[in-house]
Amino acid sequence: MAELSLCMVKMKTKPTLFILILFLLSFQINGQNIRWTLTGSLEGEKGQILQSATVTLLDPLDSTLLAFGVSGASGAFEIKNIRNEEVIVQVTYMGYEHFFQKIQRPENALSLNLGKVTLKEKTEELDEFTLEDIAPITIKKDTIEYHAEAFKTQPNANVEELLKRLPGVEIDQEGNIKAQGETVKRVLVDGKEFFGNDPKLATKNLLAEAIDKVQILDRKSEQSQFTGIDDGQREKTINLKLKEDYKKGFFGNLTGGYGSDNLYKLQGNLNRFSENQQLSFLGLSNNINEQGFSIEDYINFQGGVRSVASGGQIRITVGGPGGGSSGIPINSGQRLNGIMNSHAYGVNLNQDFNKNTKLRSSYFFNQLNHQITQDTDRLNFFPSGDFTFEEKSIQDNQSSNHRLNLIIDQKIDSLNSFRSTTNAQLNQTDRFGRSISSTKDMDGNLLNRGERSNLTFGNSYQANTEMLLRHRFKKPGKTISANLTFGFNSSDYEGILYAENEFFGTEEEVEILEQENTQQNQNLNYGVNLAYTEPLGGRKYLELVYNFTQNRNEVNREVFDRDGESLTFNRGLSNRFHAVYTYHRPGVNISYNPGKYNFVAGLAMQATSLNGELFLLNESINNNFINLLPSMRLNYGFSNTKNLMLNYQTSVNEPGIEQLQPVINNADPLNIFIGNPELRPAFNHSWQANYNSFDMGSFVNLFINAFVNFTENAIVNSQSIDERQIRTIMPVNVRNNTVVGGNINFGFPIKPLNSRFNIGPNLNYSRGFNLINELEDQIKISNVGGNVRYDFNWKEFVNLGLSANISRQNTSYAFNPMQNQLFLNQNYNAEIGLNFLDKYAASWNFNYLKFNSRTTDFDESIPLINLSFSRFVLKNNMGEIRISGNNLLNQNIGVVQRADINFIEQTVTNNLGRFILLSFTYKLNSKLNPMNASGRPGGGMRMMQIRN
Repeated sequence: MAELSLCMVKMKTKPTLFILILFLLSFQINGQNIRWTLTGSLEGEKGQILQSATVTLLDPLDSTLLAFGVSGASGAFEIKNIRNEEVIVQVTYMGYEHFFQKIQRPENALSLNLGKVTLKEKTEELDEFTLEDIAPITIKKDTIEYHAEAFKTQPNANVEELLKRLPGVEIDQEGNIKAQGETVKRVLVDGKEFFGNDPKLATKNLLAEAIDKVQILDRKSEQSQFTGIDDGQREKTINLKLKEDYKKGFFGNLTGGYGSDNLYKLQGNLNRFSENQQLSFLGLSNNINEQGFSIEDYINFQGGVRSVASGGQIRITVGGPGGGSSGIPINSGQRLNGIMNSHAYGVNLNQDFNKNTKLRSSYFFNQLNHQITQDTDRLNFFPSGDFTFEEKSIQDNQSSNHRLNLIIDQKIDSLNSFRSTTNAQLNQTDRFGRSISSTKDMDGNLLNRGERSNLTFGNSYQANTEMLLRHRFKKPGKTISANLTFGFNSSDYEGILYAENEFFGTEEEVEILEQENTQQNQNLNYGVNLAYTEPLGGRKYLELVYNFTQNRNEVNREVFDRDGESLTFNRGLSNRFHAVYTYHRPGVNISYNPGKYNFVAGLAMQATSLNGELFLLNESINNNFINLLPSMRLNYGFSNTKNLMLNYQTSVNEPGIEQLQPVINNADPLNIFIGNPELRPAFNHSWQANYNSFDMGSFVNLFINAFVNFTENAIVNSQSIDERQIRTIMPVNVRNNTVVGGNINFGFPIKPLNSRFNIGPNLNYSRGFNLINELEDQIKISNVGGNVRYDFNWKEFVNLGLSANISRQNTSYAFNPMQNQLFLNQNYNAEIGLNFLDKYAASWNFNYLKFNSRTTDFDESIPLINLSFSRFVLKNNMGEIRISGNNLLNQNIGVVQRADINFIEQTVTNNLGRFILLSFTYKLNSKLNPMNASGRPGGGMRMMQIRN
């Protein structure tokens, strides 16, 4: 106590010293919290601007990373929120020597401008032995950029193989791409269109080794790009940035192969890219189930033919949670099933005639012959009792498609511009199908049996044009634009149907149906979209928009019953109608862009009217709908490596004329569809959140995506079944449907092992209502799963990939919990690539698919093994001789299992079995390997270290 009292006395006698100590401590703490900004600009020795150069700040004590930035289009860079008093500035740019400089925070200032920083070009000798560290991922605001060199692929691999290795990117067996949980709609090459909007034409035909960077972004609308004001519209897009060496002269490859059972493969592409021109030719022909293009046009036209032309068994979606869709079907990424012969060729030309005139154009032709043998087992759940359905079917489909795309961008002067976009398609399809089916109750008693065969053939034409006129006023941010649209669709096809159905029960009955039909469809649509933007000051902008669109539809469907040689017009199944859909949509958007974040809020009113005439029924359909559509979008950049996006959108899903007309469609006599003129439009609310983060010091990435979709007055397909087990399907409105989901991708390296892990859990949950035999039922579907991937790379010699994708789906019903469904799909994959002795390469791929249903005790496993061995020949290893063994365990089936509103189903389809293929690939590149080095394929003796 005495010592304490003494201390207190001393403190009281020397208050000035005590206050001074507190003041100095406070000053020191405040000084440590001072944050400052570093700016400057980068150029080469010859004055050239260095865009996208990396500027990093390092700690002088241990060289750890403190912050980083990237130079913009003018070469300028800015790094904010620097805490350290002293840092080392490091500037790196491919082809130039590194720049280092130690700097200190300036006194009495919160910013420091380095001025112009000049980088020296590397000499060839130095470049040959330079050791570079490349970050696998960088984030620039809302763009994620992957450095291709950090993700090794086998020699001659295409871009699709590269994308499979990128964190946050998923590609199924059919080549469909998802990034951050969203479907990729477009793939660009150096920011330019590549064969229109078919992503697979780029990913399946361009070489992975030609790619420098892969950028994933939410592409803004043309209107936003013109005004500089974010209107909230986005399209998930991948941009492939080519290496500089591939922008000079020609590059491409040619492959020819022949194998067992007369199987063959011919494929090639030739590209000439320069600063002002992109010219590409591609072609393919094979009978080994490989497509270098999307077959969506073929599938869409097949669906249209089957649903209208009264031909054979169809699968009618019976509407689940999500608004008319089938809920969350389970398909773990199957191979494209059936046996296919594919043929295609095309040309893509992008030409910048000058800085004011640009051309984007392409023509593509594809032909597909598709033969399918399929067995389907379905367990149906109804309140009145369950029953099973079995079907065996064969299909022989042939389709050809011509596609033309043309874009002209003309900058008239500094204030005015014009953009014209035209695309046209021609589809020709022939389809033959035959099926035998039976329905039984749970005791095995036969309820009905049917046999159907059909032949359908037809043509479809489509042409769409948009003309965008834009004017920019002298006042910054003040613009006006008009977008004129015009489209025409026409189809003409014929169908022949034979069906023989037997019904068992108290009275046995046989029903034979022979019909012929013709159908002509025509659709004409036109409209205009006007937009005016006005700056409000303080980085605030006002946008006024107005849209008018009109769709005019005409359908003439005639069905005839055949009796011997005579045909009788069937008025009940035929249909002739004319319908006009008219839309008026005025709206206003307010945006605020202070720099660190961007905020957009909007409100639109959509007025829709439908006027239709059903001539054979002497009825008319007249409906008018008015809806208010709010929207909001926030994009917040915490730093150069962390970004958050929040989005809220509303939309209206008006019923189509086919859903509204009370006309019977007996495309499948056991599953009859009829429209509902009392339908109301569905109103959709959509919330979405994306968070992207990448740590440049540890190379840890975190991508999070979450969404909620809520639909009022959801349109679903109700169903009722009679005593003969004939199902009648009709679209109806239900109270609401809700879909909630999200996915995470977390990736991190293990640098001592040259390895990287990526973990991606996902969750989807939906809740909705439906009508089954006039009983409203609530259905809940949950899907929990995810994927994990491990990659090991040892220089360019060894790359190993191990992955697993698991999905567990549970479906529960309110009307009978005993009918709840549970099944599990699993997909395991292992792949090894080896490059050795400078002239040899080998690869091994093992894929194990497992399907299990706890409801039906269905259990199927499909192991797939592919092996290949290559020998590189010719100067600079430009030739490759490869022998490959595909599907060596001869698993010639594909399996899909899915759950819908009131059934669970397994489908087994034929597939290509085991085959051996001997092929030769020649790589053409007139500018690569200028020193004629004989190193690994496609390169000189450049030593590079990739930081995983």
